[in-house]
Amino acid sequence: MVAINKYVLGASMVGTFFGASVLLKDYVGGGVCPSKAKIEGKTVIVTGANTGIGKETALELARRGGRIIMACRDMGKCENAAREVRGKTLNHNVFAKHLDLASTKSIKEFAKNILKEEHHIDVLINNAAVMRCPHWKTEDGFEMQFGVNHLGHFLLTNLLLDRLKESGQSRIINVSSLAHIVGEIDFQDLNWEKKKYDTKAAYCQSKLANVLFTNELAKRLQAPIFWFVIKSAKQAAQSSVFLAVDEDLQGTSGKYFNALKEKEPAKQALDEVSAQKLWEASARLVHLDEALQECSL
Repeated sequence: MVAINKYVLGASMVGTFFGASVLLKDYVGGGVCPSKAKIEGKTVIVTGANTGIGKETALELARRGGRIIMACRDMGKCENAAREVRGKTLNHNVFAKHLDLASTKSIKEFAKNILKEEHHIDVLINNAAVMRCPHWKTEDGFEMQFGVNHLGHFLLTNLLLDRLKESGQSRIINVSSLAHIVGEIDFQDLNWEKKKYDTKAAYCQSKLANVLFTNELAKRLQAPIFWFVIKSAKQAAQSSVFLAVDEDLQGTSGKYFNALKEKEPAKQALDEVSAQKLWEASARLVHLDEALQECSL
C-alpha cells in the first residue's frame, strides 16, 4: 500500500506496485487505529522520527514488533529517540540512521546504505517537514520548504521504490498538511527566485506538492489513494500506524478520509495535469535519472 497527509502507497509482488496514498492533515481531528495487527519481520523507515509525529509513529510500530529505522538529520537527537523507543517497547530492532533531506547527496548516501543493508522495505513513512522558516536554501539551492518537504521525499521514494516493489505488500506514507488546501504551485518560480518570499505561501505550496506527488505516484503505480485528517502528534501517529498495518485498506482506492470517514477531497489536490507537470519538474531538479543510476552501482 501507499500513504500521505497521510498518503499511503503499496506494493505487490505479482507484477504491479499496489499502493495507497494518504494525506494526513494537521490540527483538525483524528481517530485511534482500530487494527491490532503486528508487524514482526517487517522493516519500516520513518523520516523525521526524533520528535513529534515521527517519534510517536516509530514508538507504536516498534510496539507492534517491526524493525524500525529512524531517519533523521540530527543524529544526537535521533540516537536519544531510538534509545527511548527501545526502552519503552523492549524492541531492540530500532535503529537511528542519518538522513538530511536538505541534501541530495545525503539522500543518495542514505538510499545506497539502505539498499545494501536491507533486503526488504515494507513501509516508508515520509514524515519529516520544515514549516514556515526564513528564506533559507537547501544544500542544492532549493527553497528550503519545497526542497525538504517535497523534493527530498520525492527523491528518497524513487530511490527506494524498486526495493519496495520487491518486498511484496509494501506501503509508502507521505505526511502532508491541511495547508495544502490554500496552496498553489508556481511552475514559473518553484524556488522563489523571482518573487518576494512568503514563508506561509511557500509552506502551503510544499504541502500541495506532497498531495500531487502522491496522486501521480499512485497513478503511475496503479495504487490506491487515501487522505486522513489528524490533530495531535499521537493522533497523527495513530493514522500513520493505521495506514501502515490495517489489512482492510488493501482493496480501497482513490478515497479521502476525515477522522477515518470518507469525504470529498479538495479539487486542486486532484489536478492530474499539475501532478504530472510537478513530477517532471521535480525529476529534472533532483536529476532523478542520474541518481537512480548512481544508487544502482
